[in-house]
Amino acid sequence: MPTKNPNWIQWAQRLQAIAQNGLTYAKDPFDLERFSQIRQIAAEILSSSDDPNTTDPIIDLFKINFGYATPKVDVRAAVFQDDRILLVKERNDGAWTLPGGWADIGDAPSVAALREVREESGYEAKAEKLAAVYDHNLHDHPPYPFHSYKLF
Repeated sequence: MPTKNPNWIQWAQRLQAIAQNGLTYAKDPFDLERFSQIRQIAAEILSSSDDPNTTDPIIDLFKINFGYATPKVDVRAAVFQDDRILLVKERNDGAWTLPGGWADIGDAPSVAALREVREESGYEAKAEKLAAVYDHNLHDHPPYPFHSYKLF
């Protein structure tokens, strides 16, 4: 199945992952410098600029992600009552969406989804089943610097 993201986003994601893995495992100072340069290139691609002032926030985002690069996990809960479905407003753009967010380390996806329902709506819910898993890169979502899976 072809990706929905433009190639340049995929290239930047892959470069960032290579850089993150290299910075995690490389010992040679010259290799560490090379992986830092690769991370910088990925940030420049994502910011569409070679101006360091516009790439600094992206580099800062990359720096807080260390260790072996793996996809991130986003959980969403489809909460039904009778013929209605629970929607919440996104904080960043005010659009209506299913409650959800990033899964925390140590939480089962169902626990994370139920926590998000409670935090975002005030409602308590019960998880019954995993309905779907989507690869962020294969759907029409806004560009995002990391590869992620969305669990419903």
